[in-house]
Amino acid sequence: MLLSSSVYFVFLTGIFLLYWPLQRWRAASLAVLLFANYYFYAKWDLFYLALIPAASFVDYLIGRGLGSWQGRGARRLLVSLSVLMNLGILATFKYMPFMLASWAGVARTATPQWHWTFPLGISFYCFQSLTYTLDLYRRDGKPVRSLLAHMTAVSFFPTTLSGPITRVLALAPQLEKTGRTLSNEDGGKALFRIGLGLLKKFMIADYLAENLVNRVFDAPNLYTGAEVLIGVYAYAVQLYYDFSGYTDMAIGSALLLGLKLPENFNRPYLALNISEFWRRWHITLSNWLRDYLYFSLPGLRSKWKVFTYWNLLLTMVLGGLWHGASWNFVIWGGLHGAALAVHHGWRAARGNPAPSTSAGVRLAARVLTAHYVIFAWVFFRASTLENGGQVLARIGSLTASLANISLPVAVVLLIAGVAHYLPRRVYDFSSGLFVRAPFYAQAAALALLVLAIEYVAVTGAAPFLYTKF
Repeated sequence: MLLSSSVYFVFLTGIFLLYWPLQRWRAASLAVLLFANYYFYAKWDLFYLALIPAASFVDYLIGRGLGSWQGRGARRLLVSLSVLMNLGILATFKYMPFMLASWAGVARTATPQWHWTFPLGISFYCFQSLTYTLDLYRRDGKPVRSLLAHMTAVSFFPTTLSGPITRVLALAPQLEKTGRTLSNEDGGKALFRIGLGLLKKFMIADYLAENLVNRVFDAPNLYTGAEVLIGVYAYAVQLYYDFSGYTDMAIGSALLLGLKLPENFNRPYLALNISEFWRRWHITLSNWLRDYLYFSLPGLRSKWKVFTYWNLLLTMVLGGLWHGASWNFVIWGGLHGAALAVHHGWRAARGNPAPSTSAGVRLAARVLTAHYVIFAWVFFRASTLENGGQVLARIGSLTASLANISLPVAVVLLIAGVAHYLPRRVYDFSSGLFVRAPFYAQAAALALLVLAIEYVAVTGAAPFLYTKF
């Protein structure tokens, strides 16, 4: 069930109508949300109805143990069990084919068949679940007392496919709170975010993918170097609008249920350097990698600074593997890890100077950072390493013709680029205008958006890019 499909909005409406009348009874309202979570998983595969509840229950028990046991050895054992279980789920149901294929390549044998992979990526679930036990181990909160609240928080359906990665100790207290109501302002903000997400997904991301990006990456040698370069730019735009569009819909869906999820994007292609890019792009993943992986690696407090740079590289390589079991993602993560290490080393060598205030220097820094990120996106999008090499080689051919770049594609790219760089106050003004409008005006705006999507989106709802991760 895709968040951009009509079936999802029928489902969301049904949950909304069931949830709010029962909100005064905490257990009943939580039961509705938990049913929604598991129904959402079951629509992808019934196997999840066994896996997710069992894993959630084990982590709940581990959390209770971490709250009760004070001994260092016992606490280490408990958190290790949680880490091993969640990483074991990832390894078994996502990475096993990659590991078997890599081993077969080294051993020069046939790749063994592995049939225990499932259509829904479970990376977001595992990372979200680990926030709970790791936070408790570090004594950053108290265990969730309610089993219903814990199991609902860890599997909350809007975050299932592509996040944002929401920390259980931030979401569970919202679920346990009684007497909540949905204000007109929050309802308007929720509908605005959902509408904005639909616009990003259908009118920009899917349109660019269908009319340019997929064609260029599928057969780069059929296009000139200039057309392939524009296709790579278009992919950077597509990925941002696709993923941020999902985030908008997830945040809007949660807000309709009176729950607030963390923001995940902040105009990332405005970043002055690669470190700032990761403070703007997929913010919840960046924070997770920093807080739960990077700070846990050995040698961070060593006087040998080489550990800092090595840990940055290792963190991003593992972050790349989290996105997918492929050497493409290892290279993509390595490129970002190397850039982060170089940037941190450069700043340390210069005594951590303040950012330049020169407009020219800042513009050059933004252009350089954006182009490095876009270069790395080639390996993120390419189907194979060979495909990525073909794309880069075709750009390097310096052949120039724009015969395959249609005017509508150019217009959509221009609009998307301008919209990304607009000041934040433009978004706030638009959101406020929608929220203050009467309900019939809000309904009319959403109806016009649906009509526009029906006119433009001739292929229906394509899967979100991050659902496979």
